[in-house]
Amino acid sequence: AGSLSATASARAREELGVTRPAPVGTLSLSRLLRPPAFPDAPFFAGTALANLERPMAARGVDSSTRRERARRALDEALQHATTRQMFKQLLADFQLTQAKLAKMATTIDSAALLTYRAAWMRDQGHNVTREAAMAKMAATEGAQQVIDAALQLFGGLGVVSEQPVERLYREIRALRIYEGATEVQQLIIARELLKDLQD
Repeated sequence: AGSLSATASARAREELGVTRPAPVGTLSLSRLLRPPAFPDAPFFAGTALANLERPMAARGVDSSTRRERARRALDEALQHATTRQMFKQLLADFQLTQAKLAKMATTIDSAALLTYRAAWMRDQGHNVTREAAMAKMAATEGAQQVIDAALQLFGGLGVVSEQPVERLYREIRALRIYEGATEVQQLIIARELLKDLQD
């Protein structure tokens, strides 16, 4: 009693290059015993599987994944803008570049604050259906905008295969669908708003 015995196998397959951040695969579990420490979990194979029962809570982690890709894109853009010479000055010296970088940073921090709010509210025991959906939507759509802006700053170099911003651009597209597409998040947010109005 209390021991964990299982047979597990996993097989991953690449369907499209765009799915690189999360390969499509099959996970098979057999002879899996639930330890006493997790009496409420329908099955146990680590925290990640237990979280499948709590998709709204998982959206916070999901939002962080997108945000980190956006931060990487901003870092790449800053490095490029402060070293790339154009018309006898740095790319970062142009006001249009500065405005783009400012918007990128603001978009990232906005998504971070929404994610932190959802996490804090969950820690306080509140229902975070609406807040988690807002965080996921803001992080996902914001990451797409930030990565696109970074690619634009790189110009033709940004679409060269295996460049960091090119890879981020391909990866973020799939992540706009996982854990609920943006349109689904919009429906969840609207439903919760209307529910609050009726209550």
